[in-house]
Parts: sequence; C-alpha cells; structure tokens
Amino acid sequence: MEMSKQFDVVVIGGGPGGYIAAIRAAQLGFNTACIDEWKNAKNGPAPGGTCTNVGCIPSKALLQSSEHYEHAGHAFAEHGIEVKGLGLNLGQMLARKDNVVKQNNEGILYLFKKNKVTFFHGRGSFVEGDANGYEIKVAGATEETISAKHIIVATGSNARELPGAPFDEKLILSNAGALAIDAVPAKLGVIGAGVIGLEMGSVWRRLGSEVSVLEALPTFLGAVDEQIAKEASKLFTKQGLKVSLGVKIGAITAGKSDVTVEYVDAAGAAQKAVFDKLIVSIGRIPNTIGLNAEGVGLQLDERGFIAVDGDCKTNLPNVWAVGDVVRGPMLAHKAEEEGVAVAERIAGQHGHVNFNTIPWVIYTSPEIAWVGKTEQQLKADGVAYKAGTFPFLANGRARALGDTSGMVKFLADAKTDEILGVHIVGPMASELISEAVVAMEFRASAEDIARICHAHPSLSEATKEAALAVDKRSLNF
Repeated sequence: MEMSKQFDVVVIGGGPGGYIAAIRAAQLGFNTACIDEWKNAKNGPAPGGTCTNVGCIPSKALLQSSEHYEHAGHAFAEHGIEVKGLGLNLGQMLARKDNVVKQNNEGILYLFKKNKVTFFHGRGSFVEGDANGYEIKVAGATEETISAKHIIVATGSNARELPGAPFDEKLILSNAGALAIDAVPAKLGVIGAGVIGLEMGSVWRRLGSEVSVLEALPTFLGAVDEQIAKEASKLFTKQGLKVSLGVKIGAITAGKSDVTVEYVDAAGAAQKAVFDKLIVSIGRIPNTIGLNAEGVGLQLDERGFIAVDGDCKTNLPNVWAVGDVVRGPMLAHKAEEEGVAVAERIAGQHGHVNFNTIPWVIYTSPEIAWVGKTEQQLKADGVAYKAGTFPFLANGRARALGDTSGMVKFLADAKTDEILGVHIVGPMASELISEAVVAMEFRASAEDIARICHAHPSLSEATKEAALAVDKRSLNF
C-alpha cells in the first residue's frame, strides 16, 4: 500500500469556513490541505461552498440585476431617463450570475496556490485515527488517502426539506433551484419568510412574478428588532410582496407543470393555492452525510450538529469543527471568523469570536442589517436602555439617491451609554452596519458616534443622527 500524503492540517470542506481556515493555517506555517467536492458544469472543482455556488454570491448578483431591471421600468422616468422597449433577457441575466460565481471559484483556487494549500477535489471522510493523527479518505475522480495531525471539519449545511415535498429543483425548489429558474414564473410560492425566502421572492417579484410568501410563525422576521421589522413589512407589502403569517402548511402536490399547496391561514380557514414554482426556505440542517463521524466516534448533538465547545473543539483530540455544521448563526462571515480562530488556536494562539458583534444582513430592497441586541431582547432581559432613531427621509444623500425608506436605530445602556445594538432598514444597510460593529467591538458609547464627524452628504450621517437621537438631540429631524 502506498504511503498516504502527510499534512499538518487537513480541512474537510471548502466553503467560507473551510477555505479561510486552510489559508490561515498555511499563513501560520502549517502544511495544509483542503478537500472540497463541489463540481462546476464541466465537473471541475468549484470551491466556495453553498455561499459561492448557490447562496450569498449568486443571490447578490440576481438581486443587483433584478433591481436594475425594476429601476429601468419604474424609477428611471423620475430621473428624466426615458426607456423605450424595455426587455428582459433572463438567459443573459443568469449567465452573468454564473460568471460571477465562476470568478469567485477561480479566486479561491488562486488563493490556495498563492498560500501553498494543497487542494483535493472530492468528498472527505474519516477512516481512522487518534491524538497522533487521522487518516482521511478523499473520494473524487480517483480515491486516495491523506493524513494529518489536525482535522478541521467545515462541511456546512443543506436546505431543509418539507416532509412529503422533496426538492426536485424543477417545481419544488431549494435555494439552488431558486437561483436557476429558466423562465419567470407567473405565480411563485415561497414557504418561509426568512432571509432566503425574502431575497429570492424579491428577485422574482421584480422580474414579473406574482409572489406569495407563506410563513408559519405569527410574527414577521421575529429575530429582527420589532420596529425595524414592522417598517420592512410595510415597505415589502407596498412593493407587492404578499406575506401571510401564522400559516399551517398541509399537503403539497406537484403536478406536471405546477404545485398545489394546501394550508390553513391565521384565521383558521382552509386555503388552496396553485403555483408555477414553489421555493421552500424553512431553514438549513447540518451536513455530515458520508463524513463517517460514527466510524471514529465524532460526537453529534441531538440536532445533528457536530458537538463543539466554545473553542470549536470536538470530543476527539485535534479534531475541530466550524461554520454551519456547528452551533451558532449560519452565516458565512461567522464561519470565516471561526476558521481563522481555529487555525490560530492550532498554532497556540488565542483566536476569538464574539457572537454578539456578528452583523446580520438581509439583502432585500431596502436592505435590513443589525448587530447586537434588539429592543425586545433588552426588554426581556430587563436591561435599562435608551433608544434613538433617525429616518432616511431626512437624509440628504438618500433624497438624492431617490431611496428614502427606512431608518437607523440605536440602543444604548441607560446608565453607561454603551451601544447595545444598532438596527437599520434602508439603502446600503449592509455597508452602514460595519461602523456599528466596529463601535461595539471597541465598547463605544452612543455619544462617541454622535461626536464623530461624518461626511456630508452621506447615508452614514443617518447613523450619527440616530446616535444623537439617543440623547434626544438629532440635528436634522
């Protein structure tokens, strides 16, 4: 038998958590390998995981394209731009999206070369091992075995199916199918009014679908600050995105070219809807399929996540796990931070991830972004706080952009004025939230932000003004 290839660190999975962990480990001087099995249309490697291939990246491409289309059809006229004979070439729109994905795949392969990370294209699984090292099988075009002292599991997550309605990606779609519909459906159903449901619903609504979103929970965006969620709900409804809350989903029947959904609405009445396509976005489940966790005694928790401690250590010596396959928010940037922290811990350093300062973003229009605690959380925790809000309606840059919906909201400790949470619904919220993350990492007070000079005119002035509003002294509202 041939000697297996020896590494210091092997990372299983090349999504945001895995590829970043591999790069950081290599930077720290470890001989590192990364295994990923995702294939592109030509069966070549496509690292980057769900995020790059069927998640964050392609969805942002389509959100951008569909927003351009909507602006051309509606907002342009107000700017004195007259468009005659506006058309939609969906094939080109999807081709552009695929090209954006390809650039990211190629970028990661280049980064592996640059950092001397050895890449294996295939599915990684445990063979055997102990504190001295582990053998990992790579099943790709050929099969080989590699070994390493440290293993980082970064196998991600899969879309959760509705019982009795498996994904066929033709009529019943996960996030993957939702990004590749080849003709605009006249009627589109979405089950689950979470991030993915709202983003995908927005894309197809802009392109001409009549979109109905069915949500089991009685509240809209329950994890979001209530005031922000209410504002967002109002704006989405005005755009024509129909969201039904408190719905009990019954039988789902796929026909030849449509899907029938039976459900009971919030009032208790039986309803039936027929859709050309149905997107199911009811959360994601950890992906440990084929990892052979049971073969080496790697412990999973009761929900199927790999069990880890605060440092991402599993029950096995020198086996670590990061990202969607472990506890905590299923976010690409959370996975990246954990990947970096684990590589640093392997090197004897003290990596750190603070869950309270991880920003959340929903890339609808307007965007929604937040960090820290919501007002309802502070109330539930009995924390004395002060709140300040500022509407984009009163922001000069937002007026010039023609996008004045939404607001910035600050929550600060009533005694110390420390910033406890910042919540934004409005233009470019995804970029504006960074200032709040930095402020909270430095334990800043609302007054600190209120006293910092912000460029005029800029959307970021709304952040300063909301901080001023905590002390009831906003200047432009």
